[in-house]
Amino acid sequence: MRIRHATLDDAAAIALVEAACFPAAEAASEREVRARLAVYPNHFWLMVDTAATEHGNEADDAGVASDTVRDGRLVAFVNGFVTDEADLTDEMYEDASMHDEHGAWQMIFGVDTAPEYRHHGYASMLLRAAIEDARAAGRAGLVLTCKDRLIGFYERLGFVNEGVSGSTHGDVTWYQMRLRF
Repeated sequence: MRIRHATLDDAAAIALVEAACFPAAEAASEREVRARLAVYPNHFWLMVDTAATEHGNEADDAGVASDTVRDGRLVAFVNGFVTDEADLTDEMYEDASMHDEHGAWQMIFGVDTAPEYRHHGYASMLLRAAIEDARAAGRAGLVLTCKDRLIGFYERLGFVNEGVSGSTHGDVTWYQMRLRF
């Protein structure tokens, strides 16, 4: 397994894993992924199974999107952007131009693991990489939103539950979690 940042070439695979992890109302489309990657690819942390034998990332022979990337199979990813805004808002998901590379807070929009790779600690490893990168960049910390069933998972990584978020993304109740340095 290898952790690396994303490129535009990874967009199709990222969108495919995103669609496997979230209902359609919550998942970022390939178009949305491409818009994000065009602005902040270094805020996508990918875990790639370099032992995967499939090749290509655009489509298979039938024209179906593939979850493979140039160096293997996409196992999991974490993505978000940086801002001085203290709270994660729905507009942030939609407007990549709100990214400020010098901002105080690393927002996390998604923590996605392909279903067949779940329960191996990959999401935790990626989040730790994002946390260390944010700390090294001098950020104030990280902010994310999650469903109630995941609060304990994020608390084990040091995030604090701040209660119900103002986000209504996908018509779901989200809880805002913050990790301060």
